[in-house]
Amino acid sequence: MKILLHICCAPCSIYPLDELRREGLEVTGFFWNHNIHPYQEFRKRLEAVKTYGREADLPVMVEEEYFLDDFLRAVAAEPSGRCRYCYASRLDVAACKAAAEGFPAFTTSLLYSRYQQHDVIRQLGEEAAARHGIKFRYDDYRRGWRQGIDQSKALGLYRQQYCGCIYSERDRYGAERRR
Repeated sequence: MKILLHICCAPCSIYPLDELRREGLEVTGFFWNHNIHPYQEFRKRLEAVKTYGREADLPVMVEEEYFLDDFLRAVAAEPSGRCRYCYASRLDVAACKAAAEGFPAFTTSLLYSRYQQHDVIRQLGEEAAARHGIKFRYDDYRRGWRQGIDQSKALGLYRQQYCGCIYSERDRYGAERRR
């Protein structure tokens, strides 16, 4: 069976890709992440995904357009709801892409991170899949956390230090909120 793997970043895709291939699935990657800030961070992550795709013999479709304005318009009024919006929008685009390209199912490397809200991702992934007439494959890839980290370091892949958006960057580096 073919499956589309939405990729948030190269390091987070390593373990899910290994697991999907172990199950005999034919995997294609898809990079679409409108939340990443700043632009140089977006480019670093995009290039790391392309590099990993070549290294892992993984076909990868990428969206190189930088949709930061769309993301900020959607979350600026209520930053506390940013993660749900971010998951929903990326999963919906991935489900749409999977359906358009003839994939019967999709999943996401977001399910690898210990820092993501798995219950929300699963719900939104299933809803997106239903809207587009395909299946969402949930798996808890957190069990491979250490393995993915070790492999990404061994491959010399760019490893980001925060989830991606301007708010997660602020939270990661402890900047105080000013009014």
